[in-house]
Amino acid sequence: MLFNFLSGANPLIGLLAFLIVFSMLVVCITIHEFSHAFIALKLGDPTAKASGRVTLNPLAHLDPVGTLLLALVGFGWGKPVPFNLNFLRSPKRDAALISLAGPASNFLFAVVFGLIHKVFGLGFIGNILESLVYFNLILCFFNLIPVHPLDGFKVVWGFLPPDLSEQWLDLAPYGLWILLLLIFANVTDYFVSLPVGFLVKLLL
Repeated sequence: MLFNFLSGANPLIGLLAFLIVFSMLVVCITIHEFSHAFIALKLGDPTAKASGRVTLNPLAHLDPVGTLLLALVGFGWGKPVPFNLNFLRSPKRDAALISLAGPASNFLFAVVFGLIHKVFGLGFIGNILESLVYFNLILCFFNLIPVHPLDGFKVVWGFLPPDLSEQWLDLAPYGLWILLLLIFANVTDYFVSLPVGFLVKLLL
């Protein structure tokens, strides 16, 4: 992301645009992780609160590697929010809701920035808003890929019948390898590029 912004005709303007977009994406990731923690607390699990995660302070949520990649390539992640199924009244359903809360916050941000773009969508501000819509949609749909450790894994688990849900959880230890395979095989494009492309056209 940084190099894309600096490659324009005016590097200073590009640097300013990068700093604005990067700052807003830090806010979006912070609210993504806060949403997980907040919904977990509302559903009866105090684990995230005890870990200091029910806060809008970015320092509580940002992961060093995820933040660095966010600056370099426009995609990153925060620290995973812990939650304990034993505190939840309906563990499968509530785990799905907690996991869904993060991507939902990114989708909401994309819609809000898209609406603002319709009013102030010209020139410098328009380019920034377009970037924010695009990156938030990527964060939303990438996190919804149903592979552990992404949010989509627990979302799917929450809606599976008991017999299938146990088999689904057995895939968790292999999740990272499956995800890497999907990325290198460009299969993730079907989960991300298609819905993001459609919604970018719709919102912008």
